Amino acid sequence: MKKSCSLNDFMQELAPWLDREHIKSARVDADGRLVLLFLDGMQHVYVINDCNRQQINDVLADLKKKGIAVEG
Repeated sequence: MKKSCSLNDFMQELAPWLDREHIKSARVDADGRLVLLFLDGMQHVYVINDCNRQQINDVLADLKKKGIAVEG
């Protein structure tokens, strides 16, 4: 599944799921999209359209603090 959204929308939509009990891993792909792999095998690809790479890196750092494996 691929979705385009703002960083704020992304954080609000996924807030209940942003932990290691739901998300297996997170990464940024070669096109700069945020890819989340869920424990049930689903993969969601997010094109976050209102932020820069540093802000995405901050999101990844936060996910890592929550115990989610961050690739790359």
